[in-house]
Amino acid sequence: MSVVIRSIASYIPELRVTNDDLAKKIDTTDEWIHSHTGISTRHLAPDGMQTSDLATEAAKKALAKANIQVNDLDFILVATATPDYFGFPATACIVQDKLGASGCAAFDITAGCTGFIYALDVASSMLERHHGKHGLVIGAETLSRLVDWEDRSTAVLFGDAAGAAVVSQIDEPGRGVLSTVLGAEGSGALDLYMVQTPRTSAYSRMEPVVPKISMNGHHVYDFAVKAMTTLIERMLHETVYKLEDFAWLVPHQANARIVQAAGKRFGIPEEKFYMNIAEYANTSSASIPVALAEMEEKGLLKTNDLIMLLGFGSGLTYGSAVIRW
Repeated sequence: MSVVIRSIASYIPELRVTNDDLAKKIDTTDEWIHSHTGISTRHLAPDGMQTSDLATEAAKKALAKANIQVNDLDFILVATATPDYFGFPATACIVQDKLGASGCAAFDITAGCTGFIYALDVASSMLERHHGKHGLVIGAETLSRLVDWEDRSTAVLFGDAAGAAVVSQIDEPGRGVLSTVLGAEGSGALDLYMVQTPRTSAYSRMEPVVPKISMNGHHVYDFAVKAMTTLIERMLHETVYKLEDFAWLVPHQANARIVQAAGKRFGIPEEKFYMNIAEYANTSSASIPVALAEMEEKGLLKTNDLIMLLGFGSGLTYGSAVIRW
């Protein structure tokens, strides 16, 4: 038996904000942003749209493409760093209700930008252990709500989006999720985190806390390059595959320079990496499924293509998955 990605879909908010749009509000330029990150635009969720709304829309598309009914789902996993509610309830439970998938297991995974890969590994294990049929794995973020728009070093980096995959167990050995590598370096947790400073009102009551993203850019950049090279090395060492066996390497879309540095280390041509950061910016756990959905729409993914997913993010976490499409 194998666990395959049966279908993949995304939901992208309509509001598109260019670098020039940001330059009208922040002391920056399109040239600086693009040269340092590879980002040209990002999409932002409108007021009132929550992470669960983006996740639900992507999930509906994925279910329709897979011709799977919500009652056939064994579980719903949502990877997110921007849940509807901090703490509880899980955003996955809200998505379950919005889909009408009552009864199936639902929980969130917090692994930053590596979240989709972590969730994919958990989903594969759950289907295999419990002899399940279908699961829904979603990466969804509304990072624009947490951006400090006065901090130009982070404000230009992030966007909102959701990507969803229906994963199914099928009797086709050699396909699907073949291997995964997961890891973390908790010593770097505060290199990328959400500042949550409580404020006390005049009546000695705690006012609502609005978290803001804080990042040590140099440390995160160095970690990301190291994580990508380590993941590629480990995958090649622990599996029978060579770089030339892979049709695509699909990295987390954080910074084009990170991918370029890792590619140079292994002599991998840039065109072997699928990149769409220019349009969507960093959408954290949504970036890899959004990229896969776009690749499928463009006809770039063929049956039996070997693909390597590469993720790295807050935690600090990292992970990779080898998939036979």
